[in-house]
Amino acid sequence: MTVELGQRFVLPDDVEDARVRSLEQLQLLDSPPEDRFARITRMARCVFGVPMASVNLIDRDRQWFKQADGMNLGPETTRSNSVCQATIVRSYERPAEPALILEDAAKSEFAQVPGIGGDGGIRFYAGYPLYGPGEHAVGTFCIYDTEPRSLSDGELTAFKELAAWAQRELENSDDLERAADIQKQLLPRPLGDLPGYSVCALCLPAHAVGGDFYDHYRVTRGATFTVADVMGKGLGAAILAASVRSALRAASQAVQTVGADADVADVVGVVAEQLADDLDSTGTFVTLFHATLDAADGTVRYVDAGHGFAAVVRRSGTVVPLGGTDLPLGVLAGDVWTSSEVVLEPGDTLLIASDGVLDLIGDGSDVRPALAFAARHPEPAELCARARAMVGECAPLDDVTLVAVRREPA
Repeated sequence: MTVELGQRFVLPDDVEDARVRSLEQLQLLDSPPEDRFARITRMARCVFGVPMASVNLIDRDRQWFKQADGMNLGPETTRSNSVCQATIVRSYERPAEPALILEDAAKSEFAQVPGIGGDGGIRFYAGYPLYGPGEHAVGTFCIYDTEPRSLSDGELTAFKELAAWAQRELENSDDLERAADIQKQLLPRPLGDLPGYSVCALCLPAHAVGGDFYDHYRVTRGATFTVADVMGKGLGAAILAASVRSALRAASQAVQTVGADADVADVVGVVAEQLADDLDSTGTFVTLFHATLDAADGTVRYVDAGHGFAAVVRRSGTVVPLGGTDLPLGVLAGDVWTSSEVVLEPGDTLLIASDGVLDLIGDGSDVRPALAFAARHPEPAELCARARAMVGECAPLDDVTLVAVRREPA
């Protein structure tokens, strides 16, 4: 009878969710073979004289081989009968010595696992956990033999050193963490005093870095607010997001020199023209909501470029969705955008969000639950605090960005 390791070696749900999210942040699952990992497994087979070595990633339901040398396997196997799953669990139970070594796997509790023992089957197993962002175990470095054996002290040291090499290659986490730090630093500083208004904003990437961003800054009559979402996730989307933010700021300043009443649609058009080549070459597009607030009378002039989630929550609790039929930037060359306007009366709140909020509040396909949520939390600080808490509770798969601007009651 097969030993169902999935029923025995499990982690608490919150730990498992955080571990899988860490794995997703690496963006390595189902990626093409890379020689940087093949060099490690080739070296391992040579150093230890073993026929098999691998670098594995452990997803929620499967073990996927980033590199597998000497193993007649497909690209993945089920996690439920993977010895590596036990290595993952051991890393949390015994973090000081997380290596799992089976000198004769056929005489261990894993003897009935497919591929263990038998003619040509695995008899020796040594696995060491590999870690992703947040120090969560996301995979393993392993060596295998078809004969029972042990590791001397010197061999154990060499095994750990090769695992550390695999860890360095797996990571790029240093690069991701630096990119995440830079992206956080690029978010605008608090807007400061905007008489008669309160403002709250947040941007919580689903991965180490994200394609969402928000921006706000003072202008002559009030302030400018932007929420944008670059198609995709990870470092590439983050780089494009930084370019869009920079272009929007520059275009806003240039257009405003023409006159205080310059159309915000002109800003979007200038940015689309500047980024046309970049968006075309990368095959991506950008949705955005870009608005200026006249603080004196509460007039908001805005462009919705395929963004689709902005609304005014009236003091009465009524929610007025804002939007339009304009396309995102990068979809159609030479496209034009139109501006609209709405007035914030005392007690009203302007809410601009990314589509990650729809996944956070609802099933991602219906805007109504999110709008109802906004109506229940019209005060910006309370709204942002509740959204931040919900992100911490459920670890959404998409970036969550939110800007709330309330015109204080007279």
